[in-house]
Amino acid sequence: MASVFRSEEMSLMQLFLQVEAAYCCVAELGDLGLVQFRDLNANVNSFQRKFVNEVRRCESLERILRFLENEMEDVVKIVKLEKYPETPLPREMIDMETVLEKLEAELLEANQNQQTLKQNFLELVELKHLLKKTQDFFEAETNLPDDFFSEDTSGLLELRTTPSAAAAKLGFTAGVIKRERVIPFERLLWRACRGNIYLRYTEMDTPLEDPVTREEVKKNVFIIFYQGEQLKQKIKKICDGFRATVYPCPESATERREMLDGVNTRIEDLNTVITQTESHRQRLLHEAAANMWAWEIKVKKIKAIYHILNCCNIDVTQQCVIAEIWFPVADAGRIKRALHQGMERSGSTITPILTTIHTRMAPPTFNRTNKFTAGFQNIVDAYGVGNYREMNPAPYTIITFPFLFAVMFGDCGHGAVMLGFALWMVINEESLLAQKSTNEIWNTFFSGRYLILLMGIFSMQSPWEQACLFRY
Repeated sequence: MASVFRSEEMSLMQLFLQVEAAYCCVAELGDLGLVQFRDLNANVNSFQRKFVNEVRRCESLERILRFLENEMEDVVKIVKLEKYPETPLPREMIDMETVLEKLEAELLEANQNQQTLKQNFLELVELKHLLKKTQDFFEAETNLPDDFFSEDTSGLLELRTTPSAAAAKLGFTAGVIKRERVIPFERLLWRACRGNIYLRYTEMDTPLEDPVTREEVKKNVFIIFYQGEQLKQKIKKICDGFRATVYPCPESATERREMLDGVNTRIEDLNTVITQTESHRQRLLHEAAANMWAWEIKVKKIKAIYHILNCCNIDVTQQCVIAEIWFPVADAGRIKRALHQGMERSGSTITPILTTIHTRMAPPTFNRTNKFTAGFQNIVDAYGVGNYREMNPAPYTIITFPFLFAVMFGDCGHGAVMLGFALWMVINEESLLAQKSTNEIWNTFFSGRYLILLMGIFSMQSPWEQACLFRY
C-alpha cells in the first residue's frame, strides 16, 4: 500500500549483454516498460555512435512510410490489427527495406506515368476546345452582314474575298491562357504591338484539373490576328511570358474538322490508359495499406532499440554491450525473466549479467498507476513530478479534484450528461481501445474517463447537499 502514496524504490544496475543478444534483450525490456537506460555516451556526437547507420536506415523507412501515407490520404483506409506486432529481428529489417523500396519505386513510376498521361489529356482537351471555339469564331465572322466591315477591319480580318484583302493577307495565333491573366495579356499585346493586332477570346465551358497540383483551373481560348513576321515573334514572346499554351490551328475549316475528329479519338484512347494506370496505382496502395500500420509500429520499435543501444558502451573486444539501467526493486524478477527471454529469442547461450551499482545519484521518480489512477496521476504530473520517494498527492486528488469541481460546477443536468458520457466510455472501454484512435482530443477524454465519471457523480451530489443545508 506504501507504493500508492509514495514513488517506487528504484535500483541502479550494470547490465552486461552479448552483442548478438543485445538487440533482443533491449526489445524485451522495452515491451516490459519498466526500465530507464542511462546514456553512457553523453559526450559522444550523435553521428559518431555505434549504431548511427541503423538509425539512418530506420529514418529512411519512416520517410517511405510517410510518402505512402500521404498518397493514401482519405481514399484508402489503413488496416489496423487487433494486436501490436512483435519487434522484428535485425534480419527482418532487410526484408522490410526491400519490400518498401520496391513499393516506393513502383508507386513513383505509376505517379509519374499518371501525371504525364494527365498532362497529355489536358493538352488534348485544350486543343479540342480551341478547335471548336476557333471554328465557331470563323463561322460567326463569315456570316456577318456586308455593311459590318469598315474600311479598316475588312482587310484586317481577311474575311472578305477582295483583291485588297488578298494583298494584305494576315496570319493568326491561337492558344489557351489562364482566365486571371487575360486582361494584362490583352493590355500588353495592345501596347507592344501598337494596336496592330486583333484579339478575340472566349471562356472555356469545362473547368480543367492541373495534373501536378490537382487543383481546378479555369482557362480562356484566344486567337490573335497579325500581319508580318516581326509581330509574330513579339506575340510568341508575350505568350511565353504569360505561360500561354499556343497550339497549331489549320486555316481551312475542313482541316480543322479532321483534326478535331483525330483529337476526340486520342482523348478516348487516353481515357482508357489513364483508367488502367489509376487501377494499378490503387492496387499498389491497397497492398501497402494492408501492412502499413504494422510496418509503422515495427520501424518505430527498431529505431527505439537502436537509440537505446547507442546509449550503451561496447567493450574493447567488441563482444559485450555494457548498459546501466534504473528499474523498480519490486520488478527485479520480471526484468530477469525478460532478459532471459531475449537471450533465448536471439539464440545466444550466454546469460545476461546484472550487478548492483552503489551511487549517490538521485534516482528517477516512478509512480505505478492503473487505468483508474492514470488520469489523476497525469493531472499531478502536469504541475510537476515529485522527488524520489516523496509523497505522491495523486491518491488524494481522487477525492479532492472531483469535490472542488463540484463546488464550482454543481448542476444536476450537466452532471448527468457527464456521468452518462463517462459510463458509456467505461462500459465500452474494450471495444473503444480496440479501435486505436489517433484523434488527440478523443484520446484525452478517454484516458480521463474515470475522472469524468467521478466529476459527474460529485456534480450531481453537490446541489442536493446545498439544498439540505439550506433547509436545515
